[in-house]
Amino acid sequence: MPRFNTPSTMPSSDLDQESQPLLDDDETRTPRVLFTPLPKVQLVALCLARLSDPIASTQILPYINEFLATLHVADPSKVGYYSGLVASTASVAELITVFQWAKFSDIVGRRPILLSGTLGLAAASLLFGLSGSLLQILTLSALTGVFIGNTSVYSAVLAELTDSTNQAIAYSVYGCIYPLGATVGPLIGGTLSNLATRYPDRFRHTFLESYPYFAPGLMCALLILLALISMYLFLQETLPCKKEPVGTPNDTPMLLPSPGGPMTIRELLEVPRIRILTASTCGLSFLYSGFRVTFVLFAYTPIKMGGLGFSVAEIGYIMSMLSAIFVLLQLLLAPHLLRRFDIGRLYKFCMGLWPLAFILIPVLNVIARLDPAEGPVQNEATTHKIGLWVGIAVVLTCSGVASLCFSAKLILVRSNCPSPASLGAANGLNQSVLALARCVGPTLVSVIFAASVDAGILGGHLWVVVMIFTSLFVCYISRGVEHVKDK
Repeated sequence: MPRFNTPSTMPSSDLDQESQPLLDDDETRTPRVLFTPLPKVQLVALCLARLSDPIASTQILPYINEFLATLHVADPSKVGYYSGLVASTASVAELITVFQWAKFSDIVGRRPILLSGTLGLAAASLLFGLSGSLLQILTLSALTGVFIGNTSVYSAVLAELTDSTNQAIAYSVYGCIYPLGATVGPLIGGTLSNLATRYPDRFRHTFLESYPYFAPGLMCALLILLALISMYLFLQETLPCKKEPVGTPNDTPMLLPSPGGPMTIRELLEVPRIRILTASTCGLSFLYSGFRVTFVLFAYTPIKMGGLGFSVAEIGYIMSMLSAIFVLLQLLLAPHLLRRFDIGRLYKFCMGLWPLAFILIPVLNVIARLDPAEGPVQNEATTHKIGLWVGIAVVLTCSGVASLCFSAKLILVRSNCPSPASLGAANGLNQSVLALARCVGPTLVSVIFAASVDAGILGGHLWVVVMIFTSLFVCYISRGVEHVKDK
């Protein structure tokens, strides 16, 4: 056939020249795909749904003590104990159910779990303000914790919506959702509670006078239902075995279906890299929750006892500053770090900042002790105050950069998961240890803080030494955390 050059009629050198460029182009064509477009509509729907959890869990914080007092469940001096019991009930319920939600999503799909959990969360939020006894409050708090337990499923969906080319932006935006919701929730609870008392001309002799805490729950339920509708309309199923496989030129093996069912907790922990990452995540959650609790206590403690002696309003400013710094770091810094550096090394670097964050805290007390309270020059006091707040900003920024571990951790769970069929279970295990640390950490660290301040050991800073050594131990555990790159 004269129209075709066959290998038998072509010189070997010509054959090499004819075939080699084609092979080179084929081999290099895949790496030339630099960025996979994000499924923006699905990502927005996912973030709106994720916003439901922190809003529902934090909207009760401004009024829960007053709510319990109005029910006369105990003496006013013991109300704090029962409010702590309410919070613990939700945390324990989340701890018990989080892995089961995740594992079940590996079987039936992500959408059914997220839709049912979000609907249940809306119902629990709506009914909370109608409670008439401590038992009803605890029951609804437990239900809230149960439905919040599907948090790990959100992480699995995010992993299945993204790949290594676009994960930096997606995970950075996703990391802002919880602090945003934790800011909006208390605003709703504080603004909409006791409307009949604050606006008697409008709400006297109405339903809201009998149930003063129903309005914030109603608003939260409406916001959650809005998220539910957006998720139902725009979020597609991402579990590989429940959707048509879609080929992609990038390295996204997690999107490909694989044989076998989801692994159990024991099977996951038998994988060394999962075991190390799980232990490190537990330590990370302990350090993060411990820092938030102890810094508030440190700010409230008098200067002579090793603290800052701040008022409640000033502590509120600190917490707002902490949330704002974290959101800014997530939006402005995290995308560049996650895109340009190895995720495993970035995780370990950020983890290494926790000891520094705790080391810097006593320095703030030293600055506070230099307050020229009796100085004749007013400018000296003003300059000192500015210097103290700059120091606080430095400490909070250090903790904020250290908290970027959470975004890196989500990517590491995906890359270290031994099987795509167990991605939900792996996220569930990871979220379980996070919840466990949140249950134990604040109480344990608060006890250590109180004991060190009461005894005056190391100027009331013995707790700092304990947290420094704890963070160093967590850094030691985290040495084995690696980012398993796709092959």
